[in-house]
Amino acid sequence: MLTLYGISNCDTVKKARAWLAEAGVEHRFHDYKKAGVPEEALARWIAALGWEALLNRQGTTWRKLDPARQAAVVDAASAAALMREQPSVIRRPVVEAGAALLVGFDPQRYATLR
Repeated sequence: MLTLYGISNCDTVKKARAWLAEAGVEHRFHDYKKAGVPEEALARWIAALGWEALLNRQGTTWRKLDPARQAAVVDAASAAALMREQPSVIRRPVVEAGAALLVGFDPQRYATLR
């Protein structure tokens, strides 16, 4: 089954969930703000996509970080530590559907998940 990871109050996550529901794509939602970021999932995402693709440097959470904390994110280990500590810095949504892994919301890419 498809799992959509994100934060329930994120507008992009809301769009993705609405699209999946409208398209009749059965899915499970994992709110990593409330339930935490699954360690094994985060490791899979970083291995498959690279930590740079997951780190949202445009978001409010990143911008509010102390510049020294931002500068300390230099590799997969330091990025993963920050993502576990501050799940809001992970780009949203993250979708796992079998071997498929998508970050962000793009209806054309989501259409391939059916």
